[in-house]
Amino acid sequence: MTRIGLLSDSHGFLDDRVFEHFTNCDEIWHAGDIGSVEVADRLMAFKPLKAVFGNIDGHIIRSMFPQHNRFHCEGVDVWITHIGGYPGKYAPEVKPDITLHPPTLFISGHSHILKVQYDKRLHLLHINPGAEGKYGFHQVRTLVRFEIDGSNIQNLEVIELV
Repeated sequence: MTRIGLLSDSHGFLDDRVFEHFTNCDEIWHAGDIGSVEVADRLMAFKPLKAVFGNIDGHIIRSMFPQHNRFHCEGVDVWITHIGGYPGKYAPEVKPDITLHPPTLFISGHSHILKVQYDKRLHLLHINPGAEGKYGFHQVRTLVRFEIDGSNIQNLEVIELV
């Protein structure tokens, strides 16, 4: 079993409570708009980090992380990207590949809107963890925690940073 701490849209701010909430996680995944090397470095010093760059990230973050990160975690095919859309409204850049080769778990950020939605047509779970950072139009800052056990995605929790 692998325990995942998921966040997005830090925009250069990292709440210290992230470390408390992700203490029991095995890995941290970041869905882009990290915002600073310091945020990435702090996360990498804490736990193994899988991340993608977002539209606000500069050349240093872009050299550290890919735009799309597709990998397997246990028995789950995972695709993380920053601007990916959601079921029924996938971003034009991902739509051809997600339709032809859907992952089991599709994670995106960008909207600052927490969303967990199952795509019945493509048979995949979509997660947007909302925004961890304090910059943007969102009213509540959020994180997501979940487990992958073999091919099962389970025990998903939403954490509000109020």
